[in-house]
Formats: sequence, C-alpha cells, structure tokens
Amino acid sequence: MQPWEDWDHVVKIDPDKTLLDDESVEDVGKTGTDAIIVGGTMGMTEEKMTRVIEACSGVSVPVFIEPSGTGVVVHSDVLDGYLIPVVINAGDISWLTGMHKEWVRLDDSIDWAHTFPEAYIVLNPDSSVGELTTADCDLDPDDVAAYAEVAEQLFGQPIVYLEYSGMLGEPSFVKTAADALDSATLFYGGGIHDYNSAYEMAQYADTIIVGDLVHDQGIEAVRETVRGVQDAK
Repeated sequence: MQPWEDWDHVVKIDPDKTLLDDESVEDVGKTGTDAIIVGGTMGMTEEKMTRVIEACSGVSVPVFIEPSGTGVVVHSDVLDGYLIPVVINAGDISWLTGMHKEWVRLDDSIDWAHTFPEAYIVLNPDSSVGELTTADCDLDPDDVAAYAEVAEQLFGQPIVYLEYSGMLGEPSFVKTAADALDSATLFYGGGIHDYNSAYEMAQYADTIIVGDLVHDQGIEAVRETVRGVQDAK
C-alpha cells in the first residue's frame, strides 16, 4: 500500500511564501491534515526548500517534497519521499520527460524506493504552472477523463492530479476524472478556501490539496477544510 492511499487532505507549503507571523509548520501538521507537501512553481531555490524542510523536522505527519526543477531537489532524513510532477497536457514536452532526464543525469543520490510520479492535468491557463508548462487547458470533461485514463492505463501513473492552481474548478470535471480511473489516486488542488469547497470536491477526489489558504488565511481556515473533507468521506 502506498502512503498517499490513506490521504484525504494534504497541505502544500510553498517555500517562496511565508506562513502567518504567529504560525509554524508544526502548527500546520496539527490541523488534522494527513500529510505536508513542500513545493511551488515560481521562485524556487534549494535554500528556500531546505529552510521549509528543516522546519518540518518536528511534524508528526508525512512530509514529501514536490520539486519543480532540477536544482531544487533536497535530500533530507526529514522527508518521507518525493512526488515528481509529469504534466501530461503540457505544451512544452520538457515537463513530460526533459526535466526528469536532467534530474537523473545530475543527481546521483536519488532514492528510487521513495520517489513517485504524479500525472498532472493543469486546467487553469492563467496560473503560473499553466503558463510555465504551456499547458493545453482548453479541455472538456471527456478530454480530462481521457487524459486521466491515459495516465493510469498507458503510463502506469499511480497518482492523477487535477490542478486548477488558484481557482476553484468545475466539480463535473473532477467527477468525470474519478469515474475514468480504476486504481490510481485522484488528487485535486485549486481554490479550496473553506468548508464548502473542500466538502464539494472531496465527494469526487480521493485527496484534497490545500495550498494558498495556509499562507493567506492560516491554520484555522485549513482546519475548516479538513472538516469539510472528513464530512464528505
């Protein structure tokens, strides 16, 4: 059994952003979330990643890193593993294999036993990840379902990640993707900002990812999303 198969709720901490002044990463780990992912799209450096990972040393939930480039992969005993994005609707094919090849070429310390791919389907064209990867976001639910099935059945991806990044997505897209999957875990991220949005998306996605909320509104707001996810399950 893979670790994420038990995750209903995850907080993603962006190393390029800060938490609220009186809150810590340890506080985030006590919200009821099932795991913490450290990663972001813009402004990533090894120094920033290291700072957040070191702050996770006292956290009781699993901590994974999600690197957005070859120069920001940090190896640490604090980490439980590595989640590697593969953007399957990217226009720039380096986000399919090129970045990954360079990482393998340059890094001789990869822990393959704890390294797992995520098949990203990016759906917000105005997001940083959408612009960076030149993702084709002009998709209908059938397109999304087909991408999800391709990711699982052709490429053996254990995680399919619907990424709306900064905006709340359309529940019908999430449901269609969920229906298309057999055993892969469906992650959903984007615009989760309160109990209701978390509850709505958790009816279809296996795992809800909360990101900007922890930086913008803090741990009490995150706790509300945890409650929403738990009530939906």
